Amino acid sequence: MSSQPTEGSAAGGPAGATRVVIVDDHAIFRSGLKADLDSGIVVVGEAATVEEAVVVIAQTRPDVVLLDVHLPGGLGGGGREVLAGSVPLLAGTRFLALSVSDAAEDVVSVIRAGARGYVTKTISGAEISDAVRRVAGGDAVFSPRLAGFVLDAFGTAPADIADDELDRLSARELEVMRLIARGYSYKEVAKELFISIKTVETHVSAVLRKLQLSSRHELTRWAAERRLL
Repeated sequence: MSSQPTEGSAAGGPAGATRVVIVDDHAIFRSGLKADLDSGIVVVGEAATVEEAVVVIAQTRPDVVLLDVHLPGGLGGGGREVLAGSVPLLAGTRFLALSVSDAAEDVVSVIRAGARGYVTKTISGAEISDAVRRVAGGDAVFSPRLAGFVLDAFGTAPADIADDELDRLSARELEVMRLIARGYSYKEVAKELFISIKTVETHVSAVLRKLQLSSRHELTRWAAERRLL
């Protein structure tokens, strides 16, 4: 059933809140997801089909669209059609695919269309809230096992790596860099390497500084170009 911009969406929610539109054809999933998002994220609209999504996104102009990959309506392209219909907004609105599918073709297809990330619906409320903020801030976000699909699809031929680039990083910083570039959260990196989250944050800051990068997105691209993942 069609869902319009939520009441109060014109005001944009609390000051500083991240404004989100949820696009999914299952009303019960939209309701559950909305309840799971933390208080710093406000849902300003919902949609169940390709056509509804394009309209609601244009009306509300959210920071982030949580986009199901497979949707009724349109010409069968689902999430890709929503992105195609929202091209004029891509500079200001970021799209995060959220799907039950972990098929490589689905992941690559929606990323090629312009999505900034792709996570599966097994993600927790805290994790999706974190992913929304990261995407709103310009990062690319993927469930860890899906990042490889994107790197395989978009990776270029191995680049010549100057020795001094890698020599800038310690062995531990290199481990942290690879996991972060693959889309792991700080908590997941800490668990994988048996270190504290604070230590992970320190290593990430050092990696970005040493490589003269400004974000996780740039780090992922840097690592992918050098086949370091």
